[in-house]
Amino acid sequence: MAAADLIELWRGGMLESVHRGHAVICDSKGIVAAWGDPDAMIFPRSSCKMIQALPLLESGAADAAGLVPRQLALSCASHNGAAIHVDAVDAWLKARGLSESDLRCGSHMPADKDENKRLTCGGISPCQLHNNCSGKHAGFLTLNQHLGAGPDYHDIDHPVQQAAKQAFEEVTQETSPGYGIDGCSAPNFPCTVTGLARAMASFAQPQGGVRGQAMERLVQAMCAYPEMVAGEGRACTALMRAMGGRVAVKTGAEAVFIAILPDQGLGVALKIMDGGTRASEAAITALLVHLGALESGHPVVGKLLTDPMRNWNGIAYGEMRLAAGFPR
Repeated sequence: MAAADLIELWRGGMLESVHRGHAVICDSKGIVAAWGDPDAMIFPRSSCKMIQALPLLESGAADAAGLVPRQLALSCASHNGAAIHVDAVDAWLKARGLSESDLRCGSHMPADKDENKRLTCGGISPCQLHNNCSGKHAGFLTLNQHLGAGPDYHDIDHPVQQAAKQAFEEVTQETSPGYGIDGCSAPNFPCTVTGLARAMASFAQPQGGVRGQAMERLVQAMCAYPEMVAGEGRACTALMRAMGGRVAVKTGAEAVFIAILPDQGLGVALKIMDGGTRASEAAITALLVHLGALESGHPVVGKLLTDPMRNWNGIAYGEMRLAAGFPR
């Protein structure tokens, strides 16, 4: 099956661009609704960080380290590198007797404007704490300490990554055909869009036991601390705030997005094939409105989907629309 038209861009009354992709909604029994090809194989990228964090909790490492919900949210984050994120990761590492040099995620300039300005104006180079995945890597390091394994926890054959792979295959209920290297240097395992949605449905309706408790704690942490999962001005944070902590959402690079809806026992996964973030944000917003989790009149819906698109002069030039057949 081919990708489906999901999001359109109109300018001057004419269709200018179309974002195509795949989207799946699952419950505990299977597919509830789908667009495009449910069996399309994708890299979930950072949308699956809550899966990668499962071994941190299931092993007992999180409790042994005394991690609190704010840190659990950070373990699932693709953060802006703002001071609240950098300071939190730094404090986490120091409490474990670790430092920034123990990270293996690499460094990049932060997306947060204030922190970016501070570094730029001060002639300061960013460090690995600024990496948007540093919270996830702090979780990896905490698990690694608990396991007593070697320092290169990002390697595919390292016990940390083998634990992450096992958890990933179990919750997606698929054998991953391989792996790719993510932007933060950790392995990222492909699955079908359905597998990713199925995994999110299991987080939405955990079945008890050690895994179920871990899933519940991670979702609750994300919902309680949306600012730690992404940051100011980011869709993940804005959407979770708009839904009052009832739904967890998480983006991934190259236009992947997931949602976990505990009240309805539903998991959502989508992928925009051109990698366009504006389209993945619009598409997840549309699905959340469709599912009744997000009020259609909320300002965040306007910002991500329905408001007129404006140029640098403030003039409305176009609009995004949902393609025919995509939920309205």
